[in-house]
Amino acid sequence: MQKIQGLAHIERTRVISIVRGITGIQLDMLAQTLLEAHMPVMEVTLNSPDALASISMLQQRYGERMYIGAGTVIDVEDAERALEAGASFLVTPNTDEDVIHLAASRDVPIFPGAMTPTEIVRCWKAGATAVKIFPSASIGISYMKELQGPLSHIPMIAVGGVNEANIAEFLTAGCYAVGIGGYIADKQALETGDTASILRKAKTLLARVEQWRSNHTKQ
Repeated sequence: MQKIQGLAHIERTRVISIVRGITGIQLDMLAQTLLEAHMPVMEVTLNSPDALASISMLQQRYGERMYIGAGTVIDVEDAERALEAGASFLVTPNTDEDVIHLAASRDVPIFPGAMTPTEIVRCWKAGATAVKIFPSASIGISYMKELQGPLSHIPMIAVGGVNEANIAEFLTAGCYAVGIGGYIADKQALETGDTASILRKAKTLLARVEQWRSNHTKQ
């Protein structure tokens, strides 16, 4: 059930906001801004300072309104610590079947990182909820399209280099969703209190998604 709910959360906006290196008041500001923008899916990377405490804080304050997960989960130990902190889903940069098995055994949505068709299929067979294609910016949209030929049955999440100019292209290429980091979780904007620019970017991204959804439905 958690896996189904996890994909449903992401399907609403098709965007996962990846938060790296943002803590404390600035993290709280970002969460409030994303809520205002109706972009409730947030991934806190474990290589951020105080990542576990941040996940716990976000769950306590926003857990009923946001979908908070842990990213940069490298191994089983990371996964255990993230789940104990309250992460609702796990994202890895790599293909580690032990981490996938752990998450699957606990019915926790898991989005492992992969690049090649072999890795993607390994992740899926191991129990991945969806597979993160990383690094998408280096691979390119044409590669994402080509993957859909034999692997369209596997939900894929593009991470790396996605912005308002190309988000519709990634979705049109067959991506189930995208993960976006510093483009939304803008450290400089947060340092100066410029949440308006973050809100504007988030709303523009979601507008692009809605435009893609409308075009996709007509096809």
